[in-house]
Amino acid sequence: MRKPNRAILLSGLVALVLTAPGCFLPPAGIPFGGTMIGGFAEVTWAYMHFWETLPLTPVPSYLSQVVEDAYWEEERYDRVPILDPVEGENAPLFCLDPPSPDEVMRSLPDQAEGGFAFLAETQRNNVRIVVEPIVDRIDECRFYPMVGPARLHHCHYKCTVFYDKVLRSDWPIPFEHMDQTQDVVYIDHDHLIRCAGPQTP
Repeated sequence: MRKPNRAILLSGLVALVLTAPGCFLPPAGIPFGGTMIGGFAEVTWAYMHFWETLPLTPVPSYLSQVVEDAYWEEERYDRVPILDPVEGENAPLFCLDPPSPDEVMRSLPDQAEGGFAFLAETQRNNVRIVVEPIVDRIDECRFYPMVGPARLHHCHYKCTVFYDKVLRSDWPIPFEHMDQTQDVVYIDHDHLIRCAGPQTP
């Protein structure tokens, strides 16, 4: 009985607040009265006409986070670095940059993305990451457009992620389910190394 009573009380409060004189945005030329929606539309149109812009559009925090993640991944993980030539005929060339935990977690399938708070939540707890190099080789020097003569260094890693996947909901039927999960992702850190030119005296 508490939930219907709360809903009725909240509906009454919302109706009381919206019909108060201070909450009306009357249309232009009408000092009092009119509807709130019509007044809001006229104020929005005046704002657009004055500033020559589009109307204000609310953006959910989820969409803004998606845009930030896209720029973050493009800047740090989606570009192929071009390194300077390594000096010396027998200089060691091996992979030195294993994937970071942030890169590994971003490479996982998005099974914990989305959902609604208290209704359907997915969490990853007790995360443990094991990174194993599986490929480390370098190709012969060849010409790459917009780069020039360079060698491609292949660095491939196998990343195994162990975690507890928790599914939780508080309404309408409260439940919580935990499952020990293991995911495997393969990450490539290939990069180009410029070929050294001929020795000059």
